[in-house]
Amino acid sequence: MKTFNEIGAYVLLMFQAFKRPDKGRVFRRQLMMDFEALGTNSLGLIIILSLFFGAIIAIQMAYNIDNPMIPLKTIGFSTRQMMIVEFAPTIMSLILAGKVGSSIASEIGSMRVTEQIDALEVMGINPANYLILPKITASMIYNPILMVFSIVVGIFGGWLAMIVTGLSSSVAFIEGVRSWYDPFTVTYAIIKTLVFAFIIASVSGYKGYTVKGGSVEVGKASTQAVVYSSILIIVFDLILTQMLLT
Repeated sequence: MKTFNEIGAYVLLMFQAFKRPDKGRVFRRQLMMDFEALGTNSLGLIIILSLFFGAIIAIQMAYNIDNPMIPLKTIGFSTRQMMIVEFAPTIMSLILAGKVGSSIASEIGSMRVTEQIDALEVMGINPANYLILPKITASMIYNPILMVFSIVVGIFGGWLAMIVTGLSSSVAFIEGVRSWYDPFTVTYAIIKTLVFAFIIASVSGYKGYTVKGGSVEVGKASTQAVVYSSILIIVFDLILTQMLLT
């Protein structure tokens, strides 16, 4: 029963959050701030992780190709596919759920326990719309950009690893990256990224908005936001894969 109550409260909060903002100028200012807090500040982490994961994927593929009948360009092809189909949209979203999700939940939760949200309500402002909607919008706009950076940097990391280790030639790797390309894989990755971005921002916003208690409860809400977002990302990853690739 508690689960159904949580789902109902979440849906009602989303209805409040997605009402038209009272002042467009205030919404745009808050959106720009969330772009920096939720997107730009995560760019460095995404680049570093993607670079090393791309290198790891390429090295593992090279290690497992022990049949001379398998062309070396398979390394580049596999690196590209793994980065586009799964790593960039899903693994990066799980990482952002820990970084961005906990930040959103703790920020809004702190405002709740210090009665700043109550003050917004007294002033006639819709707190859910003012606090949560810009974060959802910023995440859904910026996360696909981070995904593209992740794909490009990951492929570059795989190419660099092949050059440094000598496991494959640059020509073979680049040929593999360019081979058997299906544009729908990028569309599939973007759809997943948008869904995951909505999950991270909305679930984290909900957990922070509904905090009751003090600073200890804010910490628990931040942890719950990361856990719930991660679980939902995995569940919807399976659902979207079943819907879009079968």
